[in-house]
Amino acid sequence: MLRAVLDTNVVLAAGRSVHPQSPNVEVITRWTSGEFIWLVSDDVVTEYAEKLLKKGIDCLKVERFVADLLQYGEEVPIRFYHFQHYPIDADDVAFLLLALNGAASHLVTYDEHLKDVGVFYPEFITCEPVAFLSDLRATLTP
Repeated sequence: MLRAVLDTNVVLAAGRSVHPQSPNVEVITRWTSGEFIWLVSDDVVTEYAEKLLKKGIDCLKVERFVADLLQYGEEVPIRFYHFQHYPIDADDVAFLLLALNGAASHLVTYDEHLKDVGVFYPEFITCEPVAFLSDLRATLTP
């Protein structure tokens, strides 16, 4: 089963999307259907909540989302802190640490800086939601 870290920009895009065919919404829907494991850490969940609230997402929706993540996501303790290459954006550190410590198969993001540094980490694929969905569908096809 695929193990994914979702960057905040993917979560925000899904939260603000009004189109049910959005790849961002599809990623979240496929997670709720149990098709992949969403890896989370305290730092990443905190960032999700802060950014969603800052973007005007209803407080109760954010609370339910965080509760679902903590109940159904796989919480990863961060024990390994070494990087081959550090990201330009300090906010990206939490996502790389999560991907490395959680044995992620994918780090899903729109962030160009994160995608650029992702090439130094062959342990996981750094990609946008459409590519992740393609890989996910391939694992689910008999």
